[in-house]
Amino acid sequence: MSLFEIFVSNMMNIPIIKPLIDYLMGVPVIRFIVALILWRPFFAIAIAPGLGALGLYLLWIVYFERKLTARVQWRVGPLEVCRPIRGLIQALADGIRFFFQEVIVHREAHRPYYVQLPILAFIPVLIPIMFIPAGNVVGIKSDYAIQLIVAFLALISITIVVIGWASNSRFAFVGSVREAFMYFAYEVPFVIAVISMIFLYGSGNPYVAVEKQTIPGVFLNPIAFIVYLIAMLMATSRLPFEIPEADQEIAFGPFVEYSGILFGLVMTLAYEKLYIMALLFTILFLGGWSGPYIWIIGDLSHVLWLLLKTVVTISIIVIVRSIYARYRLDQALKLGWSSMLGLSLVGLVLGVGVGWFV
Repeated sequence: MSLFEIFVSNMMNIPIIKPLIDYLMGVPVIRFIVALILWRPFFAIAIAPGLGALGLYLLWIVYFERKLTARVQWRVGPLEVCRPIRGLIQALADGIRFFFQEVIVHREAHRPYYVQLPILAFIPVLIPIMFIPAGNVVGIKSDYAIQLIVAFLALISITIVVIGWASNSRFAFVGSVREAFMYFAYEVPFVIAVISMIFLYGSGNPYVAVEKQTIPGVFLNPIAFIVYLIAMLMATSRLPFEIPEADQEIAFGPFVEYSGILFGLVMTLAYEKLYIMALLFTILFLGGWSGPYIWIIGDLSHVLWLLLKTVVTISIIVIVRSIYARYRLDQALKLGWSSMLGLSLVGLVLGVGVGWFV
């Protein structure tokens, strides 16, 4: 079987644009490109819920967070960049500015690691996308996809700690130490919360998890839901757990020495991690891609429901930034190692118990 036939055999079914696809498939060179783009594994990784959706999410979330926080605090927020649409392209303008800014590598930095790590840090961010399905739109199917996603997510904090070390700065070092402390505080309850849902569904396969959610997982195991939600805030340095960066104290923590496009890359790490964790959260607790099937968009129906639930989850999390003050490090550690750990163990017992009946 040729490569083209492989692509055609597993193409996206999108009735609304089917006449256009049929026309393009008759053009000799264009048809190969169309077949590749609409090949389900490629579409899942490169477009949605993968890189394309991730890029649009980054452009939206930065603007939405700044605008929402400003409104809650009686400010205006981004406005001057394209004033007629009230600064809607502020995040795009910031990205262009970072891209053309000079990248300064200070004399004391461990230069090879300092430059390479912000780029390498994207590997544990991008790999989980390959295992996140949206119905039959998926990069790689695996019976252990949930475990693999959690494993790769765990690597992101390690890269952040190493980024702080590569900066060879006392402020970056303080931020890295805080990140390491926070990592150990939330990672154990987070993993236990995920395991409790795996026991509940009897599988680490996202398809099994979604199929068994005739009742959403948030109602089947509300304890694990709460633990996961708090762990998600801690893992992505969202207020009230914005402790590793703490711009009032250590001026953006592990990333304080970065500038230009390298700063743009490391700044978005937390947002990207939030996106991946919210997708997994949606699959485990909110029924994933389940929802009324919209026949006119075909396979995109599952993608739409998954992304819609994910965006609503992230939007709610963003609101927390506007209404809570930041915890001290010792308060966050106490929360992680006492209340959250205890709750996660209760959630594990509940997950095992409910798993017998689901």
